Amino acid sequence: MPRLSEVIAALDALWPPERAEQWDAVGTVCGDPQAEVRRVLFAVDPVQEVAEEAVELGADLLVTHHPLYLRGTTTVAADTFKGRVVHTLIKADIALHVAHTNADTADPGVSDALAGALDLRITGPLVPDASDPQGRRGLGRICVLDHPETLREFAARAAARLPHTAQGVRIAGDPEAVIRTVAVSGGSGDSLFSQVRAAGVDAFLTADLRHHPVSEARETSPLALVDAAHFATEWPWCEQAAAQLDALSERHGWGLRTHVSHKVTDPWTAHAASPRTPSRHDYSGAPN
Repeated sequence: MPRLSEVIAALDALWPPERAEQWDAVGTVCGDPQAEVRRVLFAVDPVQEVAEEAVELGADLLVTHHPLYLRGTTTVAADTFKGRVVHTLIKADIALHVAHTNADTADPGVSDALAGALDLRITGPLVPDASDPQGRRGLGRICVLDHPETLREFAARAAARLPHTAQGVRIAGDPEAVIRTVAVSGGSGDSLFSQVRAAGVDAFLTADLRHHPVSEARETSPLALVDAAHFATEWPWCEQAAAQLDALSERHGWGLRTHVSHKVTDPWTAHAASPRTPSRHDYSGAPN
């Protein structure tokens, strides 16, 4: 069986840590480099529920997309939730490794997995990585639908293909507008509106869209917006990443067993829909 250091080296080749944003916290959080690795669990969030799943599974390595200590820490005491995660993993001899923004811009990366989940044909990155001579790395992806469909139909496709969350999928734009081209970006994407408009696509699928950027985008262009839960847009990467490690394991003869967590760790737990759908300018609350 491979040592943890060997598996981490393979993961770092897929998602080089030097390509992470400067503010990010990627890499190995805990784990003995000399420990053997047999089972690997992939998940979006390093929360207690996922740590306990790793223990129950008998995993030796947990790989998550989101960092545990993004803003640093001065303690790993178990009376904090993050410290409890570390204690749970270390007691069970489970290593934790993070691939965040270095996985976002990889080839393939988080947005490739998102596009794949929706059966979209990728034509290139939304924000190309200037250091990539092949022009395949970068943030987000520009995609083409095999057949045009309405914004309502495209949003329904996203809702059906992505993990179920309390938020579901929201749209901004005419539900009957015809969609042929789409930009996608896993995770928070409202900082990319200028690049999306420059790409000339019909719609933008991402997460965490805020009121003011959406309002400005809708007032200045016909761009349709599709807003899914942050967790939902990044979860497909877990399956993609597990498949990549499977291929490396087969190549090296490691015999690793990879698993993907299906626990929905989106923090929103319920959604209360309005009793009716008012028009854009109807705020009276009176019955139709």
